[in-house]
Amino acid sequence: MLAYRLLADLIVVVHVAYVGFVVVGMLLILMGIWRRWAWIRNFWFRAGHFAAIALVVVESVWGVVCPLTDWEYRLRVLGGEGGEPGSFVGRCLHAVLFVELKPWQFTVAYCLFGLAVLATLAWSPPRRPRFMARGRREG
Repeated sequence: MLAYRLLADLIVVVHVAYVGFVVVGMLLILMGIWRRWAWIRNFWFRAGHFAAIALVVVESVWGVVCPLTDWEYRLRVLGGEGGEPGSFVGRCLHAVLFVELKPWQFTVAYCLFGLAVLATLAWSPPRRPRFMARGRREG
């Protein structure tokens, strides 16, 4: 039972890290545009950032429950917690991660955030990786 609870807490930590990557990443991109930081134009960082919010937008629009939320809930039930976070870590991180809003409000927020990420891609596009920037020589 303890193993299920610990795994559930680990999933919450991963979930918070995912959200942190999206939110803090956006703040760093905006600050980097303003401060002209070259690293914010890294192709892989920007592609990963866009993919992370795009996945959330698609899940929300299609009404799909986040797999991390679902896995955590199932593990908590298996751990005898009835689906609610029981450990200190679980309670603290849940308070940070989950806000009480209606589902449509989350969808609107995710879509607006996704549009903001798209705007930063247009405003300050990432540099193409070297292997994509070179012309292919045939022969």
